Amino acid sequence: MPRAKFQLSQWVIFAALLGYAAWVVFPMIWVAYSSLKADAAVFREPFLPPGFDSLHPENYGRAWENARFGDYFLNSVIVTGASVAAIVLLGAMAAYALVRFHHPAGRAAFWVFLAGLMVPAQLSVVPLFFEFRALGLLNSRTGLILAYTANGLPFAIFILAGFFRSLPRALYEAAVIDGCNEFSAFWRVLLPLAKPGLVTVGIFQFIGIWKEYFYAFMLASGETAAGGARTLPLGLANLSIEAEYHSAYGMLFAGLVLVTLPILVVYLLLQRQIVKGVAAGALKG
Repeated sequence: MPRAKFQLSQWVIFAALLGYAAWVVFPMIWVAYSSLKADAAVFREPFLPPGFDSLHPENYGRAWENARFGDYFLNSVIVTGASVAAIVLLGAMAAYALVRFHHPAGRAAFWVFLAGLMVPAQLSVVPLFFEFRALGLLNSRTGLILAYTANGLPFAIFILAGFFRSLPRALYEAAVIDGCNEFSAFWRVLLPLAKPGLVTVGIFQFIGIWKEYFYAFMLASGETAAGGARTLPLGLANLSIEAEYHSAYGMLFAGLVLVTLPILVVYLLLQRQIVKGVAAGALKG
C-alpha cells in the first residue's frame, strides 16, 4: 500500500510538472507560429498554426528593415557583449583581490559592493541620468555599457568571491614559487579554476542585459542622426505601439521571436554549465 501511494504521488508530481511545462512552453510556440501568419489570420484563427501554403516569412523582413530591428540588434550585441566581458573581468579581479588580500577595509569594501544588490534601479537612475547628461553619455552605447557594468558588478563579485575563497592557497603559493608574479598567478592559475563561476555570471548577465528595458529607456531612448543607441527591448516597445495602430501583429510576433531567440539558444547550449555553476557556487559559497 505505501508503494502504491508513492507511485501515485510520483504520477501527481509528474502531471503537475508536465502541466507547468505546457503552460510555459505553449505561449512561446504560439508566438513562433503566429509570426508566420498574416495579420488577418492572427485574429481570424488565433490558435491554429498556419498552413505551408499560407506562411508569411516576410514578417521577419518587415520587422528587421521597416522597424529597424537590424540597428537595434547590432546595438544590443555590442552593448551586451561589452558589458558582460567587463563585468566578468572586473568582477573576477575585484573578487580575487577582496578574498586573497587581507586589508582592514577589505571586508567593508566587500559589503559596499553587496549593498549594490539591495539598491533598486529606480533609486539610482535619476542622479545617473544627470551625470550622463553632464558627461555627454546619454543616447550612447558607452553610457549603457558603463551603466550595465556598474549594475552587474555586485552580483559578479558575490558569486565569484565564493569560488576564489574555496581555492586552496597552496595553488597560489606554488605559482609564486614557480616564478609567477601576482597577476600571472591570478590569470594563469586561479582564474581558469573559477571557470564555472565565470560561465554562470556571464550567462546570467547576458540574459539580464539582453532583455533589460528600464535603463535603456531612461538613458538611450533619444534619437540621433545615427539612430541612437536603442536596443532590442526599446525597438520591441516601438513595434508594439505600431502594431496596435496598424494591426501589424505578424510583424510584432516576428520581433518577439528575434528578441527571445538568442536567449533561448544561449540557454539551451549552456544549460549544463548553468546548473554546474550554480551548484558549485552553492557548495563553495
